[in-house]
Amino acid sequence: MPTFRTSRPVLAADLTTPNLVLVGIPGSGKSTVGKAVAEALGRNFLDFDVEIERREGASVAQIFVERGEESFRTMERTITDELRSAGNFVVAPGGGWIANPGCLEALRPPGTVIYLQVEPARAMKRMADQATARPLLRRQNPLAELEKLLADRKDLYLLADYTVKVDFLREKEVIAIIVALARGKSAG
Repeated sequence: MPTFRTSRPVLAADLTTPNLVLVGIPGSGKSTVGKAVAEALGRNFLDFDVEIERREGASVAQIFVERGEESFRTMERTITDELRSAGNFVVAPGGGWIANPGCLEALRPPGTVIYLQVEPARAMKRMADQATARPLLRRQNPLAELEKLLADRKDLYLLADYTVKVDFLREKEVIAIIVALARGKSAG
């Protein structure tokens, strides 16, 4: 079994509990909400960016600059392939993961994919000054770039099993909705 650095020790590949995959644009809350959802469900949490940085000994921004986006997407694909033989994870891949050919299909089924839908302007507010630390938003107008990324990926995000509109929800509400969905209950 692959070794991941997760929020909890990974004791075994629990394939009886399919992975829960959170997708959305940067700033949608995948990492923040994902950690809390994993804790509430007693699952492992895996943030792709953190895992890639651990494996490569370099920041995501550094990887983009030194090796390019294609190299980063290959790293995402490697982790995705490894997750095919592991379950019981809440996974937070990067915003562009869903556009990486074959990644979505590799985890679903049996995994469940939840799209955290947020308007780009709200996502920018959430990221505040951290937005420019994200390689694909290091542009003259980060908001326009985020809008473009959403336009390019929206149809892919909508392939998710569930969509949670997070614009006007508090973090605790988003967590409760996702936990209910994961447990197979009505999210209200």
